[in-house]
Amino acid sequence: MAGAHEYRGEPGRTPAQLILGFLDARDISVPEEARARIRTCTDQSLLDRWTVRAVTALSVDELFG
Repeated sequence: MAGAHEYRGEPGRTPAQLILGFLDARDISVPEEARARIRTCTDQSLLDRWTVRAVTALSVDELFG
């Protein structure tokens, strides 16, 4: 996902770390099974989608929705 609103994060941070960091900062409960799903995902377009959703999602279900 490229464009004016793309967030590349800090050097060395993985997309999974960004997603989990956004959710943790917003006090969204993330069960270990969901954390594992995020950490093991290798589909960059899906990770990009989750990164955008992590900013506004109210739950992990909404993130994955």
